[in-house]
Amino acid sequence: MKDKDTPRGTRTGFTTGLCSAAAARAAVLGLVTGHVPAEIECLLPNGDRVRFAVHDGRCDSQTAHAMVVKFAGDDPDCTDGAHLTVDLRLLPGQAGQVEYRAGEGVGMVTMPGLGLAVGGPAINPVPRQNIADNLLEAAPQLLTQHGLEVTISVPGGQEMARKTTNARLGILGGISILGTTGIVKPYSTAAWRASVVQGIQVAATLGHGVVALTTGGRTETFAMTELRAERPELPAACFVQMGDFLRYALDEVVAQGLKQVVLGLMVGKLTKIAQGETITHANRNAVDTDLVAEIAQQIGASADDCAAIVAAETARFGAELMVERGLGAAFHRALAQRAIDTLTAPERYGHAFQLRVLVCDFAGHKVADVCSVPADQRPSPATAGRTGIGHTHHVDFDTD
Repeated sequence: MKDKDTPRGTRTGFTTGLCSAAAARAAVLGLVTGHVPAEIECLLPNGDRVRFAVHDGRCDSQTAHAMVVKFAGDDPDCTDGAHLTVDLRLLPGQAGQVEYRAGEGVGMVTMPGLGLAVGGPAINPVPRQNIADNLLEAAPQLLTQHGLEVTISVPGGQEMARKTTNARLGILGGISILGTTGIVKPYSTAAWRASVVQGIQVAATLGHGVVALTTGGRTETFAMTELRAERPELPAACFVQMGDFLRYALDEVVAQGLKQVVLGLMVGKLTKIAQGETITHANRNAVDTDLVAEIAQQIGASADDCAAIVAAETARFGAELMVERGLGAAFHRALAQRAIDTLTAPERYGHAFQLRVLVCDFAGHKVADVCSVPADQRPSPATAGRTGIGHTHHVDFDTD
């Protein structure tokens, strides 16, 4: 329930999974007692408890209905205020059986890679277990004799789902029932991190062998345009908006055994990666303008320009200055090369995958395309020093 005494900006909320568990618990009490309570204490996945108001409760000897309104706290969440609705149906003689169904506004799984059965409801494993735990705790005697069919509905869920990545992941028809702790922290990044990992898991099942990681909508549009010009068959699910979570994304790439990674970036995030940051949020470490100046010096910038770059606040300043000087192509290529060198260092990801870095400017035009050498073209350690073969090569790029 809402904590009215907690200052705004710090209030926690509850996941769709926990709200569904609370509604299910209230509904099963209706089956047992003949009355759906107006308030319920719900068990969280970690064993804690929280109380919820229950709405629209009704029941008969075989079915029960209850609804809990989701409160997201101060987290910006498209499901805030959603009506998590549960309909229970008794399964006579099926002792302990709990079956899940998707009602209105809850998505159906149409692609593998999510850890859920294709053709089944998009109700994640932790919420399923949490719902089952609450049912068993509230109605142990009923479940020793009978089973329960649990249908979760979210009126308006199809519209909410349009604000998520569900369709790209093959979840169609509504939202997912999610949550690992039951609690939503204000401006939590946990859900986004989880969606990044989930997106890569889906991409790995598609058989294309590649995932394109981008920082947002603009870089994704750019990456899609570039890669689909080469491989028109690539589906949207091969493109994952990782935001600032490069480390989580690449760790999952390795876990899934993907061998080709494309990064779609602009100069700010590219510089963060080149300097060794794999969580690239603006509130973390600042852009290293000394590094930007070093790259500029490397490609022939003047001492005065390098000093101006060091004194600047952003990497964008250095990039635009290099463009003005006619050095934009060389600058972006060298910076992309540095990012590849950083990520493919032995202490980071080494040669676990081939890495391609696509860079666009703020108008969405390609300014660099740099790719690490595939594993089968790398020189052996014994010959690399003598042949002069580098461990990366450069791909043609536009400078418009």
